[in-house]
Amino acid sequence: MTQFARRIAFWFLASFLALVLVPPELSAANRDRIEAFLITTGFDVALESIALSSRSAPQMLGVDPEGFGSDWTRLTDEVFEVGAMHDTAVSILEQTLSEEALSHAVEFYASDLGQRLVEAENASHMQEDDDVKQLAGQRIISDLIKNGSKRVESFKRMNSAIDSADTALRALQEIQVRFLLAASASGVIELQLNGDELRELMRQNEPAMRQSLQLSNLAGAAYTYQDFSDADVDTYVDALEQPLMQEVYELLNAIQYEIMAMRFEVLAARMAELHPAQDI
Repeated sequence: MTQFARRIAFWFLASFLALVLVPPELSAANRDRIEAFLITTGFDVALESIALSSRSAPQMLGVDPEGFGSDWTRLTDEVFEVGAMHDTAVSILEQTLSEEALSHAVEFYASDLGQRLVEAENASHMQEDDDVKQLAGQRIISDLIKNGSKRVESFKRMNSAIDSADTALRALQEIQVRFLLAASASGVIELQLNGDELRELMRQNEPAMRQSLQLSNLAGAAYTYQDFSDADVDTYVDALEQPLMQEVYELLNAIQYEIMAMRFEVLAARMAELHPAQDI
């Protein structure tokens, strides 16, 4: 499973915002506070790493990315321009992130442990060779299981806390559908199925996809936090399970993956500039 797949936790933003908009009695954070929040928590790097997910786009369309040459790099640099994605995230957070939730998250991530975690997560996000990370993480998990370590259960709790609403799989499916439909509409591919048929096809494959996603997330956590002690990992999991941190992650996930969905739709439309249509 690629970085693209692991990071998908998308709900339609309009539906989500109806649930998480800050009540009138709570003030949303101002822009300077949001900017500091992004750096402290590492979410700025998570946004930047979205561009790496564009590498999976040609494969989803059955296209060899090598055939695009330098044009592909140029196009993805334009579509996944970091500054634009950053500004979108900040604008949404200004309207939705409460001061209480922001302060809670910053207090944890500004701590010594929090900053070490952010440093490790940032490095993991920007690891370009995802296969290397996955293989290394799988070996770590295998060794932990052989040694009877409880750390594997801690990683499972961690991944559940990060995606507490269990939306990752449906998010992956929805972004793939939106990308394929946009590619078809722009003439990049000739798609034989409509949106409902695509979603039904994906629904039929859910058990295998869910298992793959869970295993991928587990290996990713093992790789990212390999240099942390069991006590550090458990402290982090406890922090992630707190209600205010859950609120923060639900919001960050929704924003991150709506940005991904929108960018992939733009990418699909502009891929018509690069190669002729083909059947899939």
